Amino acid sequence: MKKIQSLFCRNIEKDHLDQRRVRDEVMPGAEWVLNGEGVATRKWDGVAVLIQEGRVYMRFDLKTGRQRPEGFIPAQDAADPNTGHWPGWVSADCTAGKYVMAAVKKAKEDWGSIADGTYEACGPKIGTRHGANPEKLTEHMLFAHGKEVILDAPRNFNELKAYLQAREIEGFVWHHPDGRMVKIKKADFPI
Repeated sequence: MKKIQSLFCRNIEKDHLDQRRVRDEVMPGAEWVLNGEGVATRKWDGVAVLIQEGRVYMRFDLKTGRQRPEGFIPAQDAADPNTGHWPGWVSADCTAGKYVMAAVKKAKEDWGSIADGTYEACGPKIGTRHGANPEKLTEHMLFAHGKEVILDAPRNFNELKAYLQAREIEGFVWHHPDGRMVKIKKADFPI
């Protein structure tokens, strides 16, 4: 899974009050979202998971200066030239993946089988925003990417900010019929 483009431009200046937060300026190439194209889906806050031919992989960001782990599967051809981030996958069959594997086990029990595709593993020991378990789950669970459609998702800066701040969700990923995707997170907005 390639890194998904943000809906709005970020403040990248080091001395900016809201550094790394978005501003009311649409990223070039993301205008289709504001034009009403595509479908908004819920963005879960956890660890991205790839199920491929029965094997379970978890997201790994090969940032500048990090050692490339054995078995790393790149999700895109090269690192992003601006950030140095190179997203990819590593086997979840390791100590670091034990909670991902717990989520996969639970999904198999609930669903019977798991189709190849990408998912988000969430739960009490998983999370990225403000520590573990931002989704406030009582057990580790797996959620299919792009499945929970949000019909009332707004599409402009101020309405998105207000909508996300009033709800307990991480954000949205819009899916265009041609395969393009764009995301926005609650944490992207200035407080």
